[in-house]
Amino acid sequence: MSKTLFDKIWESHIVKQIPEGPSILYIDRHFIHEVTSPQAFTGLRNRGRKVLRPLQTFATCDHNVPTRDQDLTIEEHSSRIPIEQLAANTKEHGITYFPLGDPSNGVVHIIGPELGITQPGMTIVCGDSHTSTHGAFGSIAFGIGTSEVEMVLATQTLLQTKPKQMLIKVDGELSKGVCAKDIILHIISRLGTSAGTGHFIEFGGSTIKGLSMEGRMTICNMSIEMGARGGLIAPDEVCFEYLKGRPYSPAGDEWNKAVSRWSQLKSDAVCNFDAVYQFDAADIEPMITWGTNPGMGMAVTGKVPHSEGHVAEIDTIETTVTQNVAVAKSDAVEISMAKKALDYMGFREGEPLLGLPVDYVFLGSCTNGRIEDFRAFAGLVKGRQKASGVTAWLVPGSKLVEREIEAEGLGKILREAGFEVRQPGCSACLGMNEDKIPEGKYCISTTNRNFEGRQGPGARTILAGPLVAAASAITGVITDPRELVNAIGSEITYKSKSANTK
Repeated sequence: MSKTLFDKIWESHIVKQIPEGPSILYIDRHFIHEVTSPQAFTGLRNRGRKVLRPLQTFATCDHNVPTRDQDLTIEEHSSRIPIEQLAANTKEHGITYFPLGDPSNGVVHIIGPELGITQPGMTIVCGDSHTSTHGAFGSIAFGIGTSEVEMVLATQTLLQTKPKQMLIKVDGELSKGVCAKDIILHIISRLGTSAGTGHFIEFGGSTIKGLSMEGRMTICNMSIEMGARGGLIAPDEVCFEYLKGRPYSPAGDEWNKAVSRWSQLKSDAVCNFDAVYQFDAADIEPMITWGTNPGMGMAVTGKVPHSEGHVAEIDTIETTVTQNVAVAKSDAVEISMAKKALDYMGFREGEPLLGLPVDYVFLGSCTNGRIEDFRAFAGLVKGRQKASGVTAWLVPGSKLVEREIEAEGLGKILREAGFEVRQPGCSACLGMNEDKIPEGKYCISTTNRNFEGRQGPGARTILAGPLVAAASAITGVITDPRELVNAIGSEITYKSKSANTK
């Protein structure tokens, strides 16, 4: 019987199948951070339990950390306490912890791959919704709740119902100035934020295979923004090359055995998916969002859609691209949400957003805080100057990325252009630290969510990729990066030069 990549990994991790019920899955890797783990450890103590397999759990602090003066005591009490609790809990239970200032510290979904802790064929969980990022390596990776964090700590297993499966194929060559972030924003804008509900998504096609691992991680990171449980991409030579020589990757003969095993991780030539979507890379342009969820997106050169037209477009895509799949929607609710979003953002139906003045630009997060994102941003701003009216926060996703930025000379380019490179952390992605966007201000953000107040009470978030962010930071207004890319040409790259730099 033919099987998908998801089937093969899922079935190989079943500890026990409950008849006509969920599966008890073995968990290979468990990542924790300071936000969702304190309650789980308290639960263990109350039950008199210990962490069953501490060597398979890895911890970092990222959400609450400041992105300046990390060598000083954290002033915000609400940020300092959970980080202190994480340090105490990991020490008590013998869990590997990468604390603030450690050479391996950073955003959890960035350090996992760059340390080689994330590997193909694994089951990976974390008390964080964007755990789907790790699926770029051909793994089943998804976010879990605090009670589930406790269950994994205590048993190294998790009770899960197998989701449906979806295949999204993107084929063709991307236009100049279009990056991985634009691909996933385009897909979500066409399908909506509920199309993936109840599904796990496999991404395939020539365009996806042509992406670097950084690009693939961006795609899988945002798979949950269309309602999916997670996303994954079959591992290949690009994946193996990225992992080779990483601190936690297999070495010597074990490496060769691992690659041989990983090479078998792919869906069979003929297998059934519950839903299939196909996209042409030629149709994808640099993207921005106009509303308050990632599905409210459009080409940077486009116009804010009319509420009714936005709903009609989504409905059409759902009924024509997918076969035998019906996604129920209430047009009235969708229209109401769109109008509410426009009111919050201060936009009008039918207006272009090109040229709209922006107040803040944020480069970073588990979506676009990798070295490749900084290369692209620096390549566009080289020889130019940041607009005087723009506040820009450039926050690397890890200490390794921070070192790479300086080693490659990107820091010098950015500083000469008027930018400051901060220290690693989640930063303005979710406003759980000092980096908050003021009320009413517009922020071009390379993060994954543009919900009301996500980046700070009243903040207005416009999601975009690193190139749109860079172009807008230079001009001070929403700008099509292709206008500047054409002037620079080969200096802009979105290919990894040193993916395994240590």
